[in-house]
Amino acid sequence: MNWLLALTTAALLILSVPHFDIGFLAAVALAPLLVALGREWRMSRHFLLGWLAGSVYWCGVCYWIQAVLQVEGGLGAVGGWACFFLFCLAKGLHMAVFATLAGMVMPKWYAVPAVAALWTGIERLHGPLGFTWFLLGNAGIDMEVPMRLAPWTGVYGLSFCFALMGAAVALVLMRRQRREIAWLAALPALFLLPALPPVVTGAEQAVVVQPNISQTTSWNPETFEAFTRKLESLSLSAALRAGDQPARLILWPEMPAPLYYYRDAELRASVATLARLTQANVLLGTVGHIASNAPTNSAVMVAPNGEPAGRYNKVHLVPFGEFVPPFFGFVNKITTEAGDFQPGSEIVLFPTNGHRNGVFICYESVFPDYVRQFAGKGADVLINLSNDGYFARSGARTQHLKIARMRAAENRRWLIRATNDGITATVDPAGRLSHSIEPYIATAVRTQFSYVSEKTAYTRFGDWFAWTCLALGIVLAGLSQVPSYSRSRPESRP
Repeated sequence: MNWLLALTTAALLILSVPHFDIGFLAAVALAPLLVALGREWRMSRHFLLGWLAGSVYWCGVCYWIQAVLQVEGGLGAVGGWACFFLFCLAKGLHMAVFATLAGMVMPKWYAVPAVAALWTGIERLHGPLGFTWFLLGNAGIDMEVPMRLAPWTGVYGLSFCFALMGAAVALVLMRRQRREIAWLAALPALFLLPALPPVVTGAEQAVVVQPNISQTTSWNPETFEAFTRKLESLSLSAALRAGDQPARLILWPEMPAPLYYYRDAELRASVATLARLTQANVLLGTVGHIASNAPTNSAVMVAPNGEPAGRYNKVHLVPFGEFVPPFFGFVNKITTEAGDFQPGSEIVLFPTNGHRNGVFICYESVFPDYVRQFAGKGADVLINLSNDGYFARSGARTQHLKIARMRAAENRRWLIRATNDGITATVDPAGRLSHSIEPYIATAVRTQFSYVSEKTAYTRFGDWFAWTCLALGIVLAGLSQVPSYSRSRPESRP
């Protein structure tokens, strides 16, 4: 029964995430595993129950990684599945550690907040320990009341609330005393937080290009010339549309194409001409190089005078996609570059018409504390350039979009997301979708946004809540193991 309960938690977590996207299940998903922990006293079994639930969860949510490794990584079916299962087993260790610590506190009167703190704190460790993706709180992106927490605690506040409710449900199922679930009485306080910003239309306009380039395109001079002409045509037709106010920005996404802005004179001339004709700032993804000639995944801004106005080198690279982690040299890289991509070292803001743009690339959207630093340094609009073509037709596209939407809500910034083949979208400061383009079509559209300069508590102070939860959870787990002595039971004394 305990093994089935652990698998039930994995299933509920998977159902709360796109492709299925039944978000409210996040509030009860942890309950079956916690019941299993309450039924089992052996710590080693707690670890194994959590490892099972975590491994199955990562298999069900990140199933698309197997296809990426098999096809794009060149590992074949056997190699792709083998590496994918190793990945899931490794990521499952996070929930194994959570279950071990949660099993310690489950018998205690403070089990509900302790479990929520442990879950939230361990979520914060996913990124530093190698790979992070869809956190529990992301399931609440369309829930008005929980989303009031985002600008204060980041996504981690929502994760805490869902874990708190899951722990309370577990205690109810275990018929524990009512006072042990009284912690839920704090949740109505969410209504005292400021409401989400109202729906408004942006005051500025940008042109977003979605070129829909296949991952398997074979490039030669002819196909590349036709591709760049297509980009220019789509951009000009949208930017110079009669009757519209001038667009401040033209965005080209990260693309699976040999775009070498700094080494290709013809490409530089084309982009410069586009910027001058439209009098807009043109932002594009490109391959750059550093002094050692190592490649970088970069974004470059070209000003209306045709001259480059800045360059940002991606800091958080994708494991196996843009670099091979140590001890995994046997795994092919997805990239075709002649060496590992080199990470950037600093946040760069691009100036446009007296405002500043914070541009982050693809996978970087999953790091809340990193994205908030762009707003903290003065970015008054956020831009995410991404190539989600590696996801094929999986739920990962919607997962990635929901993750990016949370970054807008945490920092109360408009977010423009330009992708190669979808989902291209504009997100308002509450995390709501303002505009989106259907995937797998080649088009360029105008979208509205506004510049916002105010800074949220999360923008200013970062992951204070998540780190506090981690410290508190560990302390409570430790206290739970301190022997208690009762005067009424002298036999329990040493």
